[in-house]
Amino acid sequence: MNAIEMNARPHKDYTLHLAEAQGVLAQAAAQYAAVDGGSVRVTQASSLGAEDVVISHIINSMQLDIGIFVLETGRLHKQTLELLEQFKASSRAPVTVYTPVQESVVQFVAKEGLDAMYKSIDLRKACCAIRKLEPLERALKGKDAWITGLRREQSGARADVPLVDTSEKRTKINPLANWTWGDVWHYIKEHNVAYNPLHDAFFPSIGCEPCTRAISLGEDFRSGRWWWEDEAAKECGLHVKHADGAATAAVSALPVSALPPAKASV
Repeated sequence: MNAIEMNARPHKDYTLHLAEAQGVLAQAAAQYAAVDGGSVRVTQASSLGAEDVVISHIINSMQLDIGIFVLETGRLHKQTLELLEQFKASSRAPVTVYTPVQESVVQFVAKEGLDAMYKSIDLRKACCAIRKLEPLERALKGKDAWITGLRREQSGARADVPLVDTSEKRTKINPLANWTWGDVWHYIKEHNVAYNPLHDAFFPSIGCEPCTRAISLGEDFRSGRWWWEDEAAKECGLHVKHADGAATAAVSALPVSALPPAKASV
C-alpha cells in the first residue's frame, strides 16, 4: 500500500481548503509582484515533502509569478535528490537550489565529525545552521515574504499556524495551514503530483538522511525528525521566530562567519 492509498481521504471541507490556498497564493503573487523592474518579492521554500509539492503544483497550475527554492544540504536522501532533478525539469516556475558554504561544512566535519548531530542538541543545531539556515538567509535576501508548507495538524508546536504570519520582519505565508494530511494526499492523487517515494515507507516528514526515520502508527507527524532528542527541541530553526528575520540568531553562531556566500545554482 502506498502513501496515496493510505492517506488520500479528504476533509469534508477540502474544497474550501483548496480554494483558500489558491486565494492566498494568488494574493501573495499580486501583493509581492516585482516593482520598477526589480525581482518578485515572494518565494516558496520547498523541502520537496508532500505539502511542498502540492503548493508548487498550485503555483505552476495557476501560472503564478512565484519562484521556488530548495535547500540542498549535502545530506539529503537519494530519493529526495532524484525528485529534485525531476522537479527542476518539469516546473514552470523557476527552481533555485541553495547549498551550504563548503568551507564551513568541511571545517565543522573536521572538528566535530560527519554525524555530530547525534552528540548533542547544540551540535545538531550548529549543523542545521551551516547546512540550512545560512543558505536560507541567501535564499530570502531581497524577499518581503516566503511561502511554507506548515500545517496546524503537523505538531503541537504548529497548532496555531496562521494563513499569513506578519509577526516578523518578513511575512510568512502558510497556504495549507488548515489542510489535513488527507487533504494533501487527495490533492496529490487528483492531480497526479510526483512525490518523494519515502512517503510510501512511512516518512511523513523528510529532512536530511541522518536526521529522519520512518514513524509507527499513532506517532506524531514529526516524531521521525531528530527522534533521539527531547520533543520540545524538534525544529531546525527555519520556523523559529526572531525579531530581525528568519534565521539571524542561529546564523550568527556559524564557525566560519566571514566567508563569502556560495552561489546558488539553477
